[in-house]
Amino acid sequence: MKRVAAIDCGTNSIRLLVADVDLEAGEIKDLDRRMEIVRLGQGVDRTGRLAPEALERTFAACRQYAAVIKELGAEHIRFVATSASRDAENREDFVRGVVDILGVEPEVITGDQEAEFSFTGATRELVGRADVAQPYLVVDIGGGSTEFVLGDGSVRAARSVDVGCVRMTERHLLRDGAISDPPTPAQITAIKADIAEALDRAEETVPLSEAGTLVGLAGSVTTVAAIALGLSSYDWEVIHHSRVSLAKVQEITGNLLTSTHAERAAIPVMHPGRVDVIAAGALVLLSIMERTGAEEVIVSEHDILDGIACKAAEEA
Repeated sequence: MKRVAAIDCGTNSIRLLVADVDLEAGEIKDLDRRMEIVRLGQGVDRTGRLAPEALERTFAACRQYAAVIKELGAEHIRFVATSASRDAENREDFVRGVVDILGVEPEVITGDQEAEFSFTGATRELVGRADVAQPYLVVDIGGGSTEFVLGDGSVRAARSVDVGCVRMTERHLLRDGAISDPPTPAQITAIKADIAEALDRAEETVPLSEAGTLVGLAGSVTTVAAIALGLSSYDWEVIHHSRVSLAKVQEITGNLLTSTHAERAAIPVMHPGRVDVIAAGALVLLSIMERTGAEEVIVSEHDILDGIACKAAEEA
């Protein structure tokens, strides 16, 4: 058993998992799992740079995480950075800040590496279950990109495409510094066109229609699931491995796309940092389900963090 810390820093959020990992048994025991919305990717699609205020929000979260890691005595830390830091011209500012705070250099991984970590984390509990058909298609809908991974015991094909809830919101819904509230039909059409083009690119590598089971990861998916379940507060144990039908995703997406900021913020399970981007994220999920023909999505709270933790344990 090895005690490790895994950090996943994406376009919208930064997340920490401190866990005891038994590689032989394939078990991960959570000690602390938390998330902060820092919007590191704020403006990156437009400027190509990480904004100073976005960096400071991220570093503030890193300071909190450093204290947790020290308190719990993790033997090894692995920090993985994804879409926003891949795209930014000034990513060295980000790297230096993380090293100063946590003592480790963030590993800016490729989309394919991100896909592999996500697949490992999401599917290790599903292998061997009679009610879950193979192959699995794991989709990780992030802030700046979405990863598609098809496999059974191992990855058969993977592709990362630059379509995510933050990127679509900033590209199509941001006008004069404010989010369109709610989106216009023309804006929704533009988002759908971008998503369709991204799915075309994904299908060049990943045969999406071959999926036996669609497994959905990350905040857009888990938030839609929490809404579908009618939860009064976010409960990851209830959300984990829940199933949401295509009809329910269509209903929720339609409601989110026609609601105001205040109406979305009033949803009990809505994290404040997702209020402005959840409609675009739900639309990405819906588009994937319609393209693949999936009648439902299995929602996983175990994802890239769990995959990173396993790799960290191998290195410790």
